[in-house]
Amino acid sequence: MFFRDHLTISEIQRRTSLSRNTIKKWLKEPQEAALQYRRAKVDGKLSEFEPQLLLALKADVHRPKRDRRTARMLFAAIKQQGYTGGYSIVTDFIRRWRNSATAVTRQSAFVPLKFELGEAFQFDWSEEWLMVGGAHRKILVAHTKLCASRAFVLSAYPTQSHEMLFDAHARAFATLGGIPKRGIYDNMKTAVDKVTKGNGRLINTRFFCYDSALPV
Repeated sequence: MFFRDHLTISEIQRRTSLSRNTIKKWLKEPQEAALQYRRAKVDGKLSEFEPQLLLALKADVHRPKRDRRTARMLFAAIKQQGYTGGYSIVTDFIRRWRNSATAVTRQSAFVPLKFELGEAFQFDWSEEWLMVGGAHRKILVAHTKLCASRAFVLSAYPTQSHEMLFDAHARAFATLGGIPKRGIYDNMKTAVDKVTKGNGRLINTRFFCYDSALPV
């Protein structure tokens, strides 16, 4: 209207009901540009507690999943500090942060692990629940997986004792048709007595003797 029809700013203001400052701002922009309205950020009830939530979320990233705090636990923690807002605002904030953190993690570089056939296997335990005889019962599942082919064997036991550990290895190797050159273990109690300085490990004697006796 200013350039095409040669109207004054006052006339444009009268016709459009826009403020003079808005019209002047438009005139300073390139003709192809489209101005966007930006709402000024207003502090809400959660703003004061966002740094505390961020600190907790970043700390939980370095913890095992079972030890990470849930949204409800974080909500209860900031309520004790004086937060008076709703629960959904907290969950929305946590969800946005976790989604952005996941996106960054996916873009991060990583070193692929490659194994030769028969080179190594991985072993670990997990806790599962089954309905046995009408009762909900916890079981310990031994996971034995070949690193190269990703073939795996699962064995379920009532406990995680050495006898169960050795039996799981024997069953898995018999099923897989052989024994790889080396095993990769987490810090499970049946294999590691203590994690020492420098990420060293004090291997359990019974487990060490059993592992050393395995044929290559």
